[in-house]
Amino acid sequence: MSQANVPNVRFWPIMIAIFIGSFLCVLASASINLALEIFTVHFNTTLSSVQWTMTGFMLAMGTTAPVAGYLGERFSYKRLYLFSLIGFTAASVLCASAWSEGSLILFRVLQGAFSGLIIPATMSIIYQVIPRERQAMAIAFWGLSAMLAPAFGPTISGWLLQHLNWQWLFLMNIPIGLIAILFVYAYIPYYRMSVPKSFDLPGFLTVIVSSSSLLLALGQGHSWGWSSWKVISLFVLGGIALLLFVWRELTAETPLLNLKVFKNGRFTLNAIIANIITISLYSGTLLTPVFLQRIQHVSAMDTGMILLPASLAMALLMPLVGKLYGIVGPRVLMSIGIVLLTLGTLTLSWLSVDVSHEYIIWWMLVRNIGIAFVVMPSSNAAMEQIPPELSGHASAITNWTRNVFGSFAIAIFTTMLASRSMTHATDFVTQGVTDRAHIEMMSFTMSVNDVYVVATLVAALALPLSLFVGKLNREGAGKPQEKAQKHTQSEAAKGVAQQPAAAQK
Repeated sequence: MSQANVPNVRFWPIMIAIFIGSFLCVLASASINLALEIFTVHFNTTLSSVQWTMTGFMLAMGTTAPVAGYLGERFSYKRLYLFSLIGFTAASVLCASAWSEGSLILFRVLQGAFSGLIIPATMSIIYQVIPRERQAMAIAFWGLSAMLAPAFGPTISGWLLQHLNWQWLFLMNIPIGLIAILFVYAYIPYYRMSVPKSFDLPGFLTVIVSSSSLLLALGQGHSWGWSSWKVISLFVLGGIALLLFVWRELTAETPLLNLKVFKNGRFTLNAIIANIITISLYSGTLLTPVFLQRIQHVSAMDTGMILLPASLAMALLMPLVGKLYGIVGPRVLMSIGIVLLTLGTLTLSWLSVDVSHEYIIWWMLVRNIGIAFVVMPSSNAAMEQIPPELSGHASAITNWTRNVFGSFAIAIFTTMLASRSMTHATDFVTQGVTDRAHIEMMSFTMSVNDVYVVATLVAALALPLSLFVGKLNREGAGKPQEKAQKHTQSEAAKGVAQQPAAAQK
């Protein structure tokens, strides 16, 4: 069946449905940071305890992402996305009505579990339903949602916390979630390419144990101590479970997560690049807001405004990068992006206590423009040669590893920040400096610079790898993918035709 005859494949309605859900998911993780101090006062608790509203969310998100491939094949990616949005919206209602610290953490974990399914589901729908010639633009638009959410998240949450109350951080999700549910119901076609013969229970158990153990150890290593028995035990348990999971998935007849996608060299190379960039990316997300608030005493809302231009530039460039992808290919775009990211990160390692906000805005702008040039090309290049029937597994793997490496980056950078601050403070005391406030400000600023230097080196590692990511020849290498794409769309069409109207939606 030709593309023109495939029913219900309408590009912009489908992309709007995907955009809203992805935006909502990322916004939920980007808007909670500024409320932690308010939670400690409202629930009369400690910061280390209430941080579980963030840790629990990320833990649940990283734990459910690996099962998205199986659930999407079993129930269809449309239904997986639809029910995940419904669950996410319901969890937002529960979060807003939380009566205690424990209930809020529990409901945030539930919200994170549904978020972990949304991102892989949306990426899979793009590569299974959208025509191949429009996939680069589609993934750019998909990436735009992930960029706009952190851009507006701090500003929106700062305004809500300043003028209303913390419950509105969750209440605002409800109308957005309902709009997304309606769009998914109305415009994304129902389809299933294959149904798993059986559920891989051993794979499910080992991936849950490995993901939760490793993410918990990374998230709490700084608080509990990296040499504590709890952290070491979690790393050992997570490592053993991960090895068992890999062995199981490579030998199972119907794996929960098909790791054979790593046989595709293009996918593996771009996955490595994406994870390297993820580590460097989190340095700016973590360090710049902390520096502005702790050293320069900038308010939460003003911090959001300082970060807004760079985030907006990154978001608005994504569609342009999507158009350029088909013209120049991923190698040129990624090389430019990594150079800009490395330069912007390096210059942010030269901060001083009284550095101007214009300096931070400018180099964050350069850094985020670089991110815009590398994120979409690496994502799309990774998926170009993956058959549509495996795209669900590939997208689940991509998001799973990014969660793990994102948690790893936050853990390592937080630990470095603390240890280097102590080292610099000791050096100042040894030199005879007695002003405690001066020591704290200078040692923290210098430790921020140290972490940015490490993030610069990490980003630079991706540059030589990007040179191996060439442009696919649509006439040659693209044919198997196009053939599979037409088969997928034909199956989607059959699914639409065979299902009753209510079932289709």
